[in-house]
Amino acid sequence: MASASAETAGRSPTGALLLACVAGQGSAAHAWPRHQELLQGPTSARSLADLIHFLCVLHGRYPGVVDHAAGRVIEPGARTWLAAAAASFAQERGALARLAVAAGPMPSTPGAADSDATVLGQRHAIEMLAQSERKGCALGAAMAVILDWAAFRPALDAAARRFGIDVPAFAAADTAEVARLADSFAASVSVQRALLFGAQQILVQHYGLCDLLESRHQARA
Repeated sequence: MASASAETAGRSPTGALLLACVAGQGSAAHAWPRHQELLQGPTSARSLADLIHFLCVLHGRYPGVVDHAAGRVIEPGARTWLAAAAASFAQERGALARLAVAAGPMPSTPGAADSDATVLGQRHAIEMLAQSERKGCALGAAMAVILDWAAFRPALDAAARRFGIDVPAFAAADTAEVARLADSFAASVSVQRALLFGAQQILVQHYGLCDLLESRHQARA
C-alpha cells in the first residue's frame, strides 16, 4: 500500500493521496479500535487501559509530533494550520493524561517486556519523523497524527464513560482543508514524496500499535 502512493506521486494530487493513505493504512483501517470487546466487552476496562497507556507512550509527551513540525515549517499557510492543530492536540494530550490516571496501572500481560520495547521503538521512530529536516516530512507526519487520531477517539470516549471522566470533543481536522494544504505545500514531486512518506510512517506505527494491543488482549484472555 505504501509503495502505491510513492508510485503515483507527481501524477495525483497530494491531498487525495494523503487521505487515501489515512483511510487505508492507519488505525482507521484496523478493526481493533472499533471492536466491541474493546469498547464494551467484559474485559474492556483492561483493554482500554492498555490503549490509553500505550497512546501516552507514543503521544502523551510534550513536545509531540505536531509541536516539532510547527517548529520546522516556515510557510505561512502550513504554520497557521499547525498552530491550530497543536492547540487541539494539547487538549487531547491533557485528556489522555486524565484517562491514564483514572484507568489505573497498565494491566499485567504475558510478554510485557517485549511489548514495552516495541512501543518504545515506535516512539523513537515517530520522534525521528517529527524532527526530520527533509522538507514536507514533519508536516506529513503531523497531518497523519491529527487525521488518524479520529479513529482512536471512539475508544477513548468509551474509556471516558467507563472511568467517569469528562473529556472534550475532539476538534477533528477538516479533511478538505488538510487536503488543500497538502496540495499547496507540495509544490514539487520531492516535497510530495517527503510529505507522503512522513504520513505513511506515522500510519504504519499506529497500525502496528493496534496489532500489538489486540495481541495483548488475546494473551490476557
